[in-house]
Amino acid sequence: MKYEIRGGSLPVVLMELQRGESVFTESGGMGWMTDDFNMETNMEGGLFGGIARKLAGESLFMTTYTCTSPNGTIAFPSSFPGKILPMALGNGQSVICQKKSFLCGERSVNLEIFFRKKLGSGLFGGEGFILQKISGPGLAFMEFDGEVVEYTLGNGEVMKVDTGHVAMFEPTVSFDIEMLKGFKNILFGGEGLFLAKLKGPGKVWLQTMPIQNLAKNIIPFMPPSGKD
Repeated sequence: MKYEIRGGSLPVVLMELQRGESVFTESGGMGWMTDDFNMETNMEGGLFGGIARKLAGESLFMTTYTCTSPNGTIAFPSSFPGKILPMALGNGQSVICQKKSFLCGERSVNLEIFFRKKLGSGLFGGEGFILQKISGPGLAFMEFDGEVVEYTLGNGEVMKVDTGHVAMFEPTVSFDIEMLKGFKNILFGGEGLFLAKLKGPGKVWLQTMPIQNLAKNIIPFMPPSGKD
């Protein structure tokens, strides 16, 4: 499989597949393709698998596209302004992502839900109890809001992050929530009550513009309901 990511802040991943190669995405994730693909949509994992994906931010149904010619081209555009990040995952290697991150991937990639075990992380972590776990082997593409900055945390190294900016992290990274200290910080700091505490070792990926922050900044400029 060959691929290219185009589009700047409104990206699309263009793939060139050979006969027999397959990629899958959530229902409706494909943008365009040449007339060289067989399309098969089903509820992978049965009803429980579909419901689990729905809870993790994906659709009930997943669609697989298999190339039936010597080569074919297929495109998967992002659903919001941001970044498409390719991840080449080895056998047994996995990453934990925010909901709705998975865009598409090779057929060998496994997509499942991931439950946060700690109550505080689930209640106040910005994405709830349910995240996505994407495992190899294979190539997967994730979409995130805004730009993405990658950090590698050493053993015991800590980074504190506004909860909405946590895009993805390796399973070795500990994710917890802590409350801001100081009365004035809580009332006037503009950061909310809680921060995410990421503790290494492992890699973390942070996004610059969570879609909920963008929506919050746009709302004041929207006309009142029922008026132009």
